[in-house]
Amino acid sequence: MDYKYIKQLLERYWNCETSLEEEDILRTFFSQEDIPSELESYKALFTYELGESKNEALGDDFDQKMMDIIEGEESQKPEKAKVISLTERLKPLFKAAAMVAIFLTLGNAAQVPFQKDAEYVGNTGNGQSVHGVSVAAIADSVSVDSMQQSNINQVAADPASNILK
Repeated sequence: MDYKYIKQLLERYWNCETSLEEEDILRTFFSQEDIPSELESYKALFTYELGESKNEALGDDFDQKMMDIIEGEESQKPEKAKVISLTERLKPLFKAAAMVAIFLTLGNAAQVPFQKDAEYVGNTGNGQSVHGVSVAAIADSVSVDSMQQSNINQVAADPASNILK
């Protein structure tokens, strides 16, 4: 059997040139049981409406159901907004600042053992700081300090000569 007319209708359908009556012809054709295999792929396109229920209208009790839902929501007591104080708002900021301070403190404390030029500062009991590990070097530090003091006095006496150099 020749299905030339159906193929022409399909071609016009894809070009959006069919009328409603021609689309009904296509629906009727594809709702049959006996369809050629070359047109079988189009069957689902034209028979989907047969599987759908025709009664898509709202029921008579729809309005009453909607009114019950609306009245149920209106009868509930509205929840009041929670008042949040300024300290409660800033708590996350305080926590973050504390964490940054802790990390910086621990980072600085962890760097001290790894510094090669770090000076050892110990307690000698008389309020003086001791430079170096040796206690015998205390006497030597007094003479070094006096020599540095004499160099400072020379610079202060003749500042113009040092600037021009």
